[in-house]
Amino acid sequence: MNSILFAQPYFLYLLLLVPVVLFVYWYRYRQGWGTFKVASLLGATKTKSVKVRLRNIPIVLRLLCLTLIIVALARPQTQYSEDKIKTEGIDILLAMDISGSMLAMDFEPNRLEAAKNTAIQFVNERQNDRIGVVLFSGESFTQMPLTSDKTQLIQSISQISNTGILEQGTALGMGLANSVARLEESKAKSKVVILLTDGVNNAGSIDPVTATQTAKEFGIKVYTIGVGTYGEAKMPINTMFGVQYAMQKVEIDEDLMKQIANETGGQYFRATDDKKLQDIYKEINKLEKTSLEINTKKQFKEEFYVWALFALILLIIEIVVRKTFFHTINE
Repeated sequence: MNSILFAQPYFLYLLLLVPVVLFVYWYRYRQGWGTFKVASLLGATKTKSVKVRLRNIPIVLRLLCLTLIIVALARPQTQYSEDKIKTEGIDILLAMDISGSMLAMDFEPNRLEAAKNTAIQFVNERQNDRIGVVLFSGESFTQMPLTSDKTQLIQSISQISNTGILEQGTALGMGLANSVARLEESKAKSKVVILLTDGVNNAGSIDPVTATQTAKEFGIKVYTIGVGTYGEAKMPINTMFGVQYAMQKVEIDEDLMKQIANETGGQYFRATDDKKLQDIYKEINKLEKTSLEINTKKQFKEEFYVWALFALILLIIEIVVRKTFFHTINE
């Protein structure tokens, strides 16, 4: 039983009659005791028949029967709660820069791996939302369309790499435009793009300002994240001897990122290390709360008949025992 309640609990006060009846029985029984005197106890034996030893069985059965009847009168009920949960999820596109500079080592182990790990943490905390992934460098493509399958989504994010997938460069406008296209037909109450990059727009056929206006028209909010430390960072450089790492100036078009966020109702954030990037995703997670409505319906099931049935059984047993085993001539 989940939870026992009584529809008429005031009947439980009648349980006070049980000790009263027990006292009256004990008092009357004591009054009926007899006394006798003998000159000597020699030869006297203390014997009691089974009937004498069990003489209190009828009153015990009556008291138990009375207790069960009182509980039944109080109408015990089992309470069940049925929760109906209604959610209004948010459709979110993670637009992630995978250009060569995302291998810079000012994050642990580099910007791209830090961005992937943080994105996975974010996905794990958004259980009621559909999330997709768009990648961009010199061009853009969809890594994962909107889905509620978190296992598949996390696996897809963990497989992201920048080795030979797209042309080099930073097509910021195309990455945003591709994300907007994926959200254009969405019926979600809230549509969000999280645009992460570490550079400036220098490739692609779509201007970031044009993509921003399109996002604004479709009511898509864009949060922009600039990834990279201030000053210089160790970045990969292609040389005749292969990929070498050297200190390079970090360049992020923060004015453009702020413009995109402001015009669409989002915010711009700057992540200079792993911890800051994690804090930014946590902040976005707080800003974009999923609507959750819980309607609780309580149901009650009557249980008094069980107590009444046991009371009837005990009453029958008491009558049978009293009329047979404890039957006397006076009765």
